Amino acid sequence: MIVCPNCNHPNPDGAVQCEACYTPLPATSNCPSCGATVQADAAFCGQCGYNLHSSIPAAATAVVQTIAPEVPLEVPPLIPPDPLLEPLPATEVAIPVSATPALEADPTLAAHPVVSGQGNPTPPPEPEPVTPEPEPVAPEPEPVAPEPEPVAATAPPAVSPSRTQLQQVTARLFHIQSDQDIELPQTVSVIHIGKPNDRIPPDVDVSGFPNSEIVSRIHADIRVEGDAHYIEDVGSSNGTYINNLPLLPGNRHRLRPGDRISLGKGDMVTFIFQVS
Repeated sequence: MIVCPNCNHPNPDGAVQCEACYTPLPATSNCPSCGATVQADAAFCGQCGYNLHSSIPAAATAVVQTIAPEVPLEVPPLIPPDPLLEPLPATEVAIPVSATPALEADPTLAAHPVVSGQGNPTPPPEPEPVTPEPEPVAPEPEPVAPEPEPVAATAPPAVSPSRTQLQQVTARLFHIQSDQDIELPQTVSVIHIGKPNDRIPPDVDVSGFPNSEIVSRIHADIRVEGDAHYIEDVGSSNGTYINNLPLLPGNRHRLRPGDRISLGKGDMVTFIFQVS
């Protein structure tokens, strides 16, 4: 019986693929000890525990030794070298007197007589003239630049006080329904907009404007960061609208001159942001 490795379905001995999932089955063989069916790649028999690797015949592991045949080496016969050439005997050559007219004219050659069989002798080399080494010349000193004369420090030009003073930006909210200007305070960084309450008193009180009942007591905040103003809704009941678009709680919008701020729905309490 062969068990499928994929679905563990028992298959009869000799089956090639699983009857249940058609998975190819591993090859099998018989245990040489008990004859049970085992997989071809198993190391031990599942029935008797016999070591299947020990059943490899010794003839398969025998090492065949090969002996190279003895081949006689043929040595070629040695060739005797050629005999050395004998040097020719030196012969004396007589130089006629008439053939050496330059010896009489040149006094340097007259001091060295000609020896028969040796040719004209080489005159001794004349000594080379010794050139005296030039004396080292001291380098000329570099001219020293004169030090610049100290210049008296001049005081910086006076700056008019009008340039040093920063221009203060004044922001206002213009109420459209009542044509009133509300100047925003410049000494606080967070300006609260709403109606009187016990938690956070408003810096911009809208309780006196028409339709103020749609405005929450804690409605919106304007934060001042440098010369920029940002408005955000702090959880009002009827919401805050910037240029007729709702401002989601948690988001903020940077105000620019001319922006339309509506507190609540219906555009009933509306302000125009202005800067001067």
